Amino acid sequence: MVGKTEKAAPPVAEPGSALATQDHRGGVRIQTEALGKVTKSGVALLQGISLTIQPGELVGVVGGSGAGKTTLLEALAGVSPANSGRVLFDDVDLYANRDLFRTILGYVPQDDIIHMDLPLSRTLRYAARLRLPPDSPEGTVGAAVDEALATLDLVERAQTRVAALSGGQRKRASIAVEMLTQPKVFFLDEPTSGLDPATSAELLKTLRSLADQGATVVFTTHSVQDLTGCDRVIFLAQGGRLAFVGSADEARTHFAVASVEQIYERLGADWADHHETGLPPQASMARLRKPGAPVVGARGRSLPGAFRQLAVLTARSLETMTRNKLTLAILLGSPAMVVAMFVVLFRRGAFAFDDPSPTSILMILFWVTFGSFFFGLTYGLLQIVTERAIVRREYLVGLRLTSYLFSKVALLLPFLLVVNVVMLAVLRALDRLPSDSLSTYASVAVTLTLDALAALATGLLASAAVSTPSQATLALPMLCFPAVLFSGAILPVNVMASLGKWISAVIPVRWAFEGVGHDLGVRHLLNHGGSDLGPPLVETYGSSGMEPTGVYWLYLAVFTIVLLGAARWILLRSVRRGGR
Repeated sequence: MVGKTEKAAPPVAEPGSALATQDHRGGVRIQTEALGKVTKSGVALLQGISLTIQPGELVGVVGGSGAGKTTLLEALAGVSPANSGRVLFDDVDLYANRDLFRTILGYVPQDDIIHMDLPLSRTLRYAARLRLPPDSPEGTVGAAVDEALATLDLVERAQTRVAALSGGQRKRASIAVEMLTQPKVFFLDEPTSGLDPATSAELLKTLRSLADQGATVVFTTHSVQDLTGCDRVIFLAQGGRLAFVGSADEARTHFAVASVEQIYERLGADWADHHETGLPPQASMARLRKPGAPVVGARGRSLPGAFRQLAVLTARSLETMTRNKLTLAILLGSPAMVVAMFVVLFRRGAFAFDDPSPTSILMILFWVTFGSFFFGLTYGLLQIVTERAIVRREYLVGLRLTSYLFSKVALLLPFLLVVNVVMLAVLRALDRLPSDSLSTYASVAVTLTLDALAALATGLLASAAVSTPSQATLALPMLCFPAVLFSGAILPVNVMASLGKWISAVIPVRWAFEGVGHDLGVRHLLNHGGSDLGPPLVETYGSSGMEPTGVYWLYLAVFTIVLLGAARWILLRSVRRGGR
């Protein structure tokens, strides 16, 4: 039905209120009032969309290219909210209460947004653990996975790697992810795109079945065959204008055409210039309302807690990484090659007290700390940007971004710790580092790991900020050059320009460089060792390396916390505005 909603402001559900604790027993009634969306350049994507979709309806959204089908779908789902107007789910403002609706909403974008390296059953199992209530036993999780596989006719492909599925099977797999929780309102963007007619027909039967069971199902399509089983069709004209809402038969009558295909010709670019409205009269639309449709509340099942999501996300990332042999080889092989180059580059005995090599000592310390920074940076740089669409989709249904970011840290921090320990052990065993106590090297390992952790946070921040993996790759030298130039090793902080000193203060490598030098007693070695170059070099470097080790650890920890907070903020903005 198309019409105007009440002007009174819709309720905003407070946690614990009666509105917030009501359960959905059927679908969701969706209402929009004067929904509009405009780009930053002023191009109208949606204009004054007012309509109502009743629970249990299967509704198709059609229109020519550029008519705003996906834009409308994303606005209805809250994926990319409209600039003006409002969307109500059972009389509750969706945009003001998005968190309350996450557990009853399903959204399937046009692209197949699922992890490609895992078997299908494993992909669905991880998705179920992220979405089902925290107290769900493994039997419930397994049953949900089995039901989704059976519903989408994917049982025989359960152990197949997602990347090896056909296009149609991947599309169904993407839908299966959302069906794990039996959503009460389901949005799909061109679900039959790329499918053969038989597969499309089977998929539409599945959607029809979901609607018949009470769910509200809305999908966009270019195929008129998909409209056969729809209760109603929303026709959009160019510029995101609402042209008609009704059944396909009513649309043919309204537009005075013999086929739905001919309606597309009527909805050309000049449609709005010749039509005040293409909507059917209110009297004919009133009969489309389903009488007695229940108004239900705003919250369904409870979401898994932050720690459960952290555990599930970490396990999923680990399995994804270990199943991709090339990624794992690069992850382990890159540090091995760098350490091997250090062995070739550094000479033996540079730290010998009787005959030290001051310039070599400083360069060894720098490259060890920069190497640790480089490992963390490269590990983090592609983590988010390659999964942004998945994060966006999972955030819509309850993913906690803090858990997501910390899962990356939980996965990669042990690798960085091992890499640093192995690097120190190899360089010490081959006499590239000085002889010292185990406790000293344990302290050095902590400093380097905190250095790598700050770099990992920097990489995650950059990964959240860029749009494509190629941009992340281009960002690598931009992040590395400041770490080299302002580290205080190549050029002492004492002799930097004023602005350079300020920049140096926020470079993690500087503090790691000073911290490692402090732990290894480099100032004492240079001042009292057997090289005449040592004392003047110490004077050039001023107070570098004179703070207690704990101070350097504190600096590096603060960098990590601030950078992770910034990464979360940017990622939140990205997923809320639709990743654009």
